[in-house]
Amino acid sequence: MNIKRNINPKEICDQIKKGNITALSKAITLSESNIDSDQELANKILAKLKTKNKDSIRIGITGVPGAGKSTFIESFGNHITNLGLKLAVLTIDPSSSVTKGSILGDKTRMETLSTNKNVFIRPSPASNFQGGVGKNTRESIFLCESAGYDIILIETVGVGQNEISVAEMVDFFLLLKISGSGDELQGIKRGIIEMSDLIAINKCDGDNVKDSIKAKNEFKLALQLFPKKKSNWKPHVLTCSSLTGEGLAEIWECITNYVNLTKKNNYFYENRINQNKSWLLQIIDYSLRKSFFNRKSIKIKLNNLIKKIEEQKISIFEASRKILSEI
Repeated sequence: MNIKRNINPKEICDQIKKGNITALSKAITLSESNIDSDQELANKILAKLKTKNKDSIRIGITGVPGAGKSTFIESFGNHITNLGLKLAVLTIDPSSSVTKGSILGDKTRMETLSTNKNVFIRPSPASNFQGGVGKNTRESIFLCESAGYDIILIETVGVGQNEISVAEMVDFFLLLKISGSGDELQGIKRGIIEMSDLIAINKCDGDNVKDSIKAKNEFKLALQLFPKKKSNWKPHVLTCSSLTGEGLAEIWECITNYVNLTKKNNYFYENRINQNKSWLLQIIDYSLRKSFFNRKSIKIKLNNLIKKIEEQKISIFEASRKILSEI
């Protein structure tokens, strides 16, 4: 059922510009909705808004299972807000294949951070969307920046080949790793390491300090084998502890050094432009798919062709040609 909401886009925009969290949450909910009327409202809101904070930094964070992403984000987030910066955390939870809903609740995993008035935490289900991010993560980033947030942290689902697409929407990419999980370089896709601007070895505390330093040295050697990045940035490897706070200041310094370098050589701005191009193509692709598959004649023809495939009366290639001839 397509229920139309009683929402005034201009009022929502005005509230978002003032940093109203309720209005921001409503706008993100609308952008994530699959209801046509909600999408229409979301598009009106997005069209009216302009990014309030043009000096924002978008940071993508991924890590191997057990690397302690949520604990790290809570500790690192507190460090960022202590510097007087506003932080938005967009966490992408694994989705149930049955309900498409979010499995984990990030506000329960980040108890201290969630009570900070300068922090906005928004968990979103991945909904089987490829790339380790949610379907409307870009829209959420834009809305958070419009609300005046300085730093946008995007926590991805986990390490995998498809995580690479998150690089198309962030300025800085951080790979979180731990020592003592077997061969330090195994099980991580080459592309993940290649796109990383910083590899942080987490849980460097207690009896794990020696192994963490060893892992750090191994990754440093591995990074020497990779080609030079377009940004002219040499990826760093650091150790840290989310429990003690050790190394968090160095990680923040690394990020600010990266931003300063890439703004000076103009890569930062070129990358943002390329991200917008990619976003435009994604919007067009999504809109064309939705328009095509929602056509009644296409639904009927597609169902008939699927039935013929099941009955082995037609090949997949012939069926694809027949359906694509409708474009």
